[in-house]
Amino acid sequence: MENVSWKVEGMSCTNCALTIHKYLEEKGVDNVKVNFIGGEVNFDLNDTTKKTILLKGIESLGYHVKNETIPAESKATTRWNLRFTNHGQRFLFCAVFTLPLMLDMFVHSHFLMNPYVQLALTLPVYWVGIKFFGKSAIKSLRNGIPNMNVLIALGATAAFIYSLYGMLIGRAADFMFFETTAAIITLVFLGNWLEDKSVETTQKAIRSLAITQKTKANMIAFDDQHQEQIFQVESESLRVGDLILINSGEPVPMDCKILWGEAKVNESLLTGESIPVQKTMKDLLIGGSTLESGTVKAQVTAVGKDTVLSNILNLVKQAQAEKPPVQQLADKISAIFVPTVISIAMLTLIGNYFFTDIGFGNSLLRGIAVLVISCPCAMGLATPAAIAVGLGRAAKNGILFKNARSLEVFKDIQQVVFDKTGTLTTGHFSITQFETNIDINTFQSIVASLEKYAAHPIAKAIVKEWKPLAHTHFTKVEEIKGLGMKGVDAEGNVYMATSYKQVADLTTDHFHNVYITKNNAILGWLDVEDTIRPEAVQVMQQLHQKNIRTILLSGDSQANCEKVAAIAGIDTVFGEQTPEQKLQTIARLTTQAPTAMIGDGINDAPALAKATVGISLSDASHIAMQSAQVVLMNHGLTHLPLALGLGKHTYQTIRENLFWAFFYNIIAIPIAAFGYLNPAMGALAMGLSDVVLAINSVRLNYKKVV
Repeated sequence: MENVSWKVEGMSCTNCALTIHKYLEEKGVDNVKVNFIGGEVNFDLNDTTKKTILLKGIESLGYHVKNETIPAESKATTRWNLRFTNHGQRFLFCAVFTLPLMLDMFVHSHFLMNPYVQLALTLPVYWVGIKFFGKSAIKSLRNGIPNMNVLIALGATAAFIYSLYGMLIGRAADFMFFETTAAIITLVFLGNWLEDKSVETTQKAIRSLAITQKTKANMIAFDDQHQEQIFQVESESLRVGDLILINSGEPVPMDCKILWGEAKVNESLLTGESIPVQKTMKDLLIGGSTLESGTVKAQVTAVGKDTVLSNILNLVKQAQAEKPPVQQLADKISAIFVPTVISIAMLTLIGNYFFTDIGFGNSLLRGIAVLVISCPCAMGLATPAAIAVGLGRAAKNGILFKNARSLEVFKDIQQVVFDKTGTLTTGHFSITQFETNIDINTFQSIVASLEKYAAHPIAKAIVKEWKPLAHTHFTKVEEIKGLGMKGVDAEGNVYMATSYKQVADLTTDHFHNVYITKNNAILGWLDVEDTIRPEAVQVMQQLHQKNIRTILLSGDSQANCEKVAAIAGIDTVFGEQTPEQKLQTIARLTTQAPTAMIGDGINDAPALAKATVGISLSDASHIAMQSAQVVLMNHGLTHLPLALGLGKHTYQTIRENLFWAFFYNIIAIPIAAFGYLNPAMGALAMGLSDVVLAINSVRLNYKKVV
């Protein structure tokens, strides 16, 4: 199965996205996600031979897939659009002809009042408008999801035909609405242009990440004399295994591993942290980061879609395409909005004509005003615009939301559960003391030989210090989740490296981290020391200020957990928990109140998946990152309050946008129906309504959310 990601041009509203979504689902593709703001279309395709058919189909709907080979017969349908590549160009072209028509409103000129002059000025505008709005309208009707362009095309065409009819029967003065036709089309193009610019701003943070993917690289090669040669290439031409040279001040072109040298690296683009990170031989460099000082030679480990940055961008784009629950009502209304507005416009025309004395011409104008002032786009834009900004700001600060639902759910979080080792603490352990009743070297050999097979940070720290002494041979070694390490030697002796919980019946000394047993008899113990993350205390204070309960949930001893909780200022402690108990505790807490869980280990994965929202750190185990819905990329907890705040304020912005979208249409349609707004002003108001939503969404970039 191939995952297809296309950049599609021409989507201007949520109904456009619904049209493409419906078409792809009818063609049998899976996991369809359409984001009309970013122009992103993603889906899974079983049969790659269908790709050409799908390309033609999307082209026939009135949209264009960039960077894909489109069959020649389909390209012909976009020939006119190539002359006007955006709404700004269409607006400027139409404005040249519309301004003289509008001038007649202020300066009465017999020349401009001539119906043939007005027709000549209106025709180019109407032609450009109908080529764009009319074509889109017809295709949307054909696909059963009428879009906003149906309303614009109907309004402009009604005014144009009415004026043309009056001119042909010799009563042009009574039927002269040519300027209405031109004004509607021109001002809608202006509104769309302003909307495009505003919506483009909502994508600013994501675009800045994408731009960093394209850079130059110093590639290392060897000539026939085995002399090192360095030459510049485009980063996109690099392949896995290539050798590159990165100098001070240069960006890292692709993910790579340092083979020689050391440097301080600024990873703020990905983590939001401006403090450089020291990197030495064998350390990994993330493509898009920058060497602030030093020089390194490195080997490329990932390129293209496999790089960390590309995966982040892909996840953010997929999250943008998802619809949180709050958008479902707006989508249902958008689907029936256009037919409803057309019905209201017809009722406005008929009602004004039969029950007032304003005549058919003015009744028609009011009906047209209803058509062009209505804005289904606003309801479709309300959620995507806010989510685009929220996800973009999060990504720039090293917060990766894997789906849009997480943003919305964060508003309800009442308690946050922390794992201890590697989450609240740095995970950098050192052995502080140990005691044994056997030979010291033998004891250290047994411990190191057992722990070298474990993935836990404590085990890794022990092995790091005692690895040279790991000479004990075991015929079988296994890690028992929640218990520790178990080994069996050639003579059948069973050794365990475990916690106090498993040796409670053997000793009352419960103050140590790791106990070593042989055939259920204690050989000794050792203590390791970890340091609490420097930001932990401040993060807890910020959470408490938001009335969020903090909980420590760990497999470590109760005494150690309580010690850490006291330093960090955590409310509740659950220590000595097995993975199964962690899962049960999280399940219970989640039923009590919406709960976020933060963890980094393999044993945290089930609990992360069970929590209302699972959060992992960027240096967490792979399975923990897969189970979490949110990843903090800055190697710490610093941005946890920001993540929670962004979730809450993004949802708040969505609600504000939806309120404006509904309020605008509920107020604007009656105003137009009762003749208080002419079609030209209605067309401009319609375009500006979307701009208001985009501007309100962009405020998320600057609001204080913590």
